Amino acid sequence: MKKLILFPILFLILSCQVEGELTHTLENSVPITPAAMLKYHGTFVPTNGIVVSGEAKIYLEGTEYKVQLEDFSISSGPDLKVYLSKAATPTDFVNLGNLTSQTVYPIPSSVNIDDYSHVLIHCQQYSHLYAVAELIQN
Repeated sequence: MKKLILFPILFLILSCQVEGELTHTLENSVPITPAAMLKYHGTFVPTNGIVVSGEAKIYLEGTEYKVQLEDFSISSGPDLKVYLSKAATPTDFVNLGNLTSQTVYPIPSSVNIDDYSHVLIHCQQYSHLYAVAELIQN
């Protein structure tokens, strides 16, 4: 009986370590221009069992805010998303898109950037938080 209960739990834990179809798609990344102003920055901190490094930076370029992942690397996982969040947990957030080789993610103009304090990397498929970057105003 213990094997029947243990197997599904073990499967869920280990399955978030496999590269997912949505996370390795190559996309064109539009670089941040030198005229962009750095508004917020934060260093990524991993959750249990995850390896991550790098920073999240939010730039104002003209009238558009953008998140740039800089010197970023993370343990592979399926269905990883980049969230702009009001907390260190994915409870009140804006999904900026799939985590890919892209390093710049535009923030929708309807978002009040001052209301958001974190950038998260989240495995949406298994609802597992991978990394958190608390944003500090520049």
